[in-house]
Amino acid sequence: MSKQDFVDVHETPALTRLLPLSIQHLFAMFGSTVLVPILTGLDISAALIASGLGTLIFMLITKGKIPNYLGSSFAFIGPIITVTATYGQGVALLGCFLSGLVYVLVAAMVRKFGVGWLDRLLPPVVIASIIVVIGLSLAGVAVDMATKVTVEGKSVISLTSIEISLVTLLVTIIAAVMLRGFLSLIPILLGIIGGYGYTALRHADLIDWASITKAPLFISLPEMFSQHLHVGLLTTAMTDKGAWLSALIIAPIAFVSLTEHLGHLLVTSKIMNRDLMKDPGLHRSLLGDGVATAVSAFIGGPPSTTYGENMGVLAITRVYSRAVIALAAVFAILFSFCGKISAFLMTIPTPVLGGVSIVLFGIIASQGFRMYVENKVDFANKRNMIIAASILVTGIGGYKISFEGVTFWQSFLTNLTIDNVAFSTFIGIFLHAILPGKESAMGEAHKDQVESAA
Repeated sequence: MSKQDFVDVHETPALTRLLPLSIQHLFAMFGSTVLVPILTGLDISAALIASGLGTLIFMLITKGKIPNYLGSSFAFIGPIITVTATYGQGVALLGCFLSGLVYVLVAAMVRKFGVGWLDRLLPPVVIASIIVVIGLSLAGVAVDMATKVTVEGKSVISLTSIEISLVTLLVTIIAAVMLRGFLSLIPILLGIIGGYGYTALRHADLIDWASITKAPLFISLPEMFSQHLHVGLLTTAMTDKGAWLSALIIAPIAFVSLTEHLGHLLVTSKIMNRDLMKDPGLHRSLLGDGVATAVSAFIGGPPSTTYGENMGVLAITRVYSRAVIALAAVFAILFSFCGKISAFLMTIPTPVLGGVSIVLFGIIASQGFRMYVENKVDFANKRNMIIAASILVTGIGGYKISFEGVTFWQSFLTNLTIDNVAFSTFIGIFLHAILPGKESAMGEAHKDQVESAA
């Protein structure tokens, strides 16, 4: 490691450290990335390849300055299921492809008009609150994974799941806090290994060993294209004029995931203590995410998004090396061709993933609280208190606003869902725009800057 207390984006750890650091990022994203194709009926191998390719594309477009990993986006699950059931999977993929083009269009607008307007639109009190929401809104997901099992279609509390997740959580915390040297940099990997090992010893029946045995050792490239990468579905839909209008049901979801992208970039900026909005620029990160989404749709995978789980890993380890992220992306692609490795990863018990997710999502929220402190946001000021309170409650509430059944512009609005994170962001921006006393939202740390600008 270098003299500073972090590994920067341009630095490459030694191979003995590079490999486990990359595998840790792979494990962090794996559960959520494969869950999306499972729920939507898309191919798991295509999703893994898309996440790897998308991450490499994102890093190339952002000049390797943003160490974010891209995985499957949850925002598109409902629309993909609905469009697939009504119009077929090809039309759903066309909609995902168009959503990628929406990103590209917005990126062009940001490049033309700059990001100065974002400082006025999103002051520290708004940004920090959104970051807290991004982390805590996922708390329910982490706790459900850690404590529940599905029995006859119903989710119920399981003492076994709680036991496994607590062991995993304990191993992760000990590794992060008490271990020294390189081992302190891979707490998530050690937590997963510890949780998996404990499950194998105490509850071996929860691991589907047969699936590993049955899985093929290697999937050839022709087999991958014929059985998993469904390129023809999108190209066929593109030749159908009627498919384009139907696909537009999905495309507007890009504006919801754009909000998520912005929040994630702000989180990463905070973790790295640098302004990624300006260097390499929001336009580059949006373009990278958009191109990755379009490529994913082309090979039959779900839309891409930057992953909070992996940002949590960055915050814990302070290893920002692009080589680590790039190798994790390569592993995702290679593992999709190895049937046994993919099958092994699929056997990781959900409570194990839940145990490490508690730490990862909590770390993201903590970055928001840190931002309050560093910017000296004054919560004795009623304006700041009201804005933060509104964002936090609407964001952590865990609801979704659905336009199902709307008759006006039904093709565009039916089954369009705005999640709580996006809605809370809109609330924060709106309140900051209409309430007087905007200078207080910048925090005491920026007081001189605000006064000089005035």
